[in-house]
Amino acid sequence: MDPSHIPVNGTRMSRREAMRQGLCGAAGLMLAGRLGSYALAAAEPAKAPAAVKAKSVIQIFLWGGMSHNDTWDPKPESGRDYMGEFTQVIPTNVDGIQIGALFPQLAKQADKYCLIRSMTHGNNGHETAAYLMQTGHAPGERLAYPSVGAVFSLFKSPGYKGMIPPYVVLTRPQGRFSEEGFLGPKFKPFATGGDPNATRFEVEGVIARSISDDRQKARRELLGKMNTMANEMAASPQVAAAEDAKKQAYDLILGAGRDVFDLSKEKPELRDRYGRHTFGQGCLAARRLVETGVPYVVINYPGGWDTHSGHFQRMRQQCPQLDQGLAMLLEDLKDHSLLDSTLVWCCGEFGRGPKVDWQPPWNGGRNHYGKVFSVLVAGGGFKGGRVVGSSDARAEEVKERPVYPVDLLGSIYQLAGIDAGARLPHPMGLEAHVLPAASAGVKSAGILTEIM
Repeated sequence: MDPSHIPVNGTRMSRREAMRQGLCGAAGLMLAGRLGSYALAAAEPAKAPAAVKAKSVIQIFLWGGMSHNDTWDPKPESGRDYMGEFTQVIPTNVDGIQIGALFPQLAKQADKYCLIRSMTHGNNGHETAAYLMQTGHAPGERLAYPSVGAVFSLFKSPGYKGMIPPYVVLTRPQGRFSEEGFLGPKFKPFATGGDPNATRFEVEGVIARSISDDRQKARRELLGKMNTMANEMAASPQVAAAEDAKKQAYDLILGAGRDVFDLSKEKPELRDRYGRHTFGQGCLAARRLVETGVPYVVINYPGGWDTHSGHFQRMRQQCPQLDQGLAMLLEDLKDHSLLDSTLVWCCGEFGRGPKVDWQPPWNGGRNHYGKVFSVLVAGGGFKGGRVVGSSDARAEEVKERPVYPVDLLGSIYQLAGIDAGARLPHPMGLEAHVLPAASAGVKSAGILTEIM
């Protein structure tokens, strides 16, 4: 073989040509590694949707499953075996709505949100319930469907011009299933890593640990001076495209993209009100992300809510943080005129057992429970100051107006202008849609028109 030529994809090219294409590829990979969801597959054109009310979505995922009767659906008359150590309820700023006493800040914001107290699917497995709640499709089918965040990335990215990827997770993916599903790795969420409550929020791929901004800029300048081949071939469309990709990557690392994650730009008093903890500062970061137009942001609650044992101790620690961060997020979105265009939804994959398990080894724990649980929704076209549905006297069964995963997700998609019946681009051309059709036998009681 001629050593001056290299076979590439079955075609022989000169080493110089290979190096030139390698230059373009390196710059492209540098950007694609963090902004891969910009490279979109073609989805079937959706029918004309209703007016878009939710331009962005913030999903607060309480993975592990938060107890509903200790929080947003308390049953103070059900007794110690059901209420355990939390027997107190408090009124909210909306007449007739009461919540658990661990949520005094959310009690002041009830006019901004709606509580769904009849969410149900009956699945008690972490992985399968998480998949069901975030795709709307039944687990165990032959296709692995994408999460709602990946669907937003698919449908919203063509019109999205922001520097930050369109689907962001603070700080790590929940990991119960593959969020991108069959759409592939280009639709994986951009997971920030790091800790937004740290002195320096070290976002993976954006903020380099122990490397100052000045040093990063010096490296960029040195690389530019040394890259004589790119300078010589600046007129080449391929080199120009590669340089543009490289510039976008640097803008994410050193420019406006990076600034979005710099929470020090906010007033200390505001940061204090969110709470100087990972969840509270994550809520502030989410507000900054939607302020720049990011379509879909997930906050995966650090530590989770899988409280089989030590339940009441964990709740005393985590509920005040959830209360502080979520209440301040709703207030801050309102103050920035963003609540009407930003949909917020908060829940886990299921609830926790209404009856406390006092036996060893649980000693006062609550187990998985998918028969009925609660969801908080706000903004983006959802009406505040309302309650949808109800559970029975012990929060064990749905009493009125069941809400199934397809009902909740279908409502979110409609408010965001995404056709829930649109066909998804399967790599093998298989028939797949955003949500399953009624003809598939999926359980549904209808989208949430009463609060839309």
